[in-house]
Amino acid sequence: MTQFTHLDAKGQAHMVDVSAKAITSRTATASASVRMNLATLELILSGGHAKGDVLATARIAGIQAAKRTPDLIPLCHPLMLSKVSVELTPDASLPGIRIQATCKLSGQTGVEMEALTAASVAALTLYDMCKAVDKTMLIGDLRVLEKRGGKSGDWCAEDSALHQNSVLSPSLPDSSLSDSALQVRFFAELREQLKQDEIAVSLKELELAGYPFTVAGLCQWLSQHQQELAPILNRAGLMVAVNHKMVDQTAVIQSGDEVAFFPPVTGG
Repeated sequence: MTQFTHLDAKGQAHMVDVSAKAITSRTATASASVRMNLATLELILSGGHAKGDVLATARIAGIQAAKRTPDLIPLCHPLMLSKVSVELTPDASLPGIRIQATCKLSGQTGVEMEALTAASVAALTLYDMCKAVDKTMLIGDLRVLEKRGGKSGDWCAEDSALHQNSVLSPSLPDSSLSDSALQVRFFAELREQLKQDEIAVSLKELELAGYPFTVAGLCQWLSQHQQELAPILNRAGLMVAVNHKMVDQTAVIQSGDEVAFFPPVTGG
């Protein structure tokens, strides 16, 4: 069994001596989530929160926290981080925000704690900024997704989100399913602009018009048949989820799917 590295032979806590370790490129990615009421998520995405840009503030807080990890966690080494990124992704299935933090350096020890600290403080900042409107928020799912470099080599969680985006073939589904509808939903300011939050679309209509069964094909068909949707669906940075998972325009859609559109997330 591997021994705890932060305990010496007498069982006393100590800072690990890494001076003999080789300097290598090391990267770690951690995740967290903040669950909240759907109305709170829509308020964040619409930019209507009284405290300003919630996601941008949480992102900056996470980056700053990574750099202060040795001040917060006993026995952590002060590190010269070369990169800290914090990504915040709205997810209607929570509903809430998923957080992914990545830290990188060339050094003699890993950066898992820095990534975990960035993700957790970003989550705490989201809670702090929104607690006045939603006291039911739940912070969770804090874990390391992946680490690379160092003596122990690379490691990746079995169900890591980094490996969920497989390439799908945009072939047409069986024609027997083509008459089934999929649900198209709009959130935050998009719903306000359209004066509606949900419409049903028959895949048979896409097939007859020659559009592929992808998010891009759906957007083209919607823009053609409902002109008021065109400026929204062509908006730069538009976010889309299929069955509560964030995807890009190449994602395949099929009968029974729920396709949700979100306004672009702003922030640094």
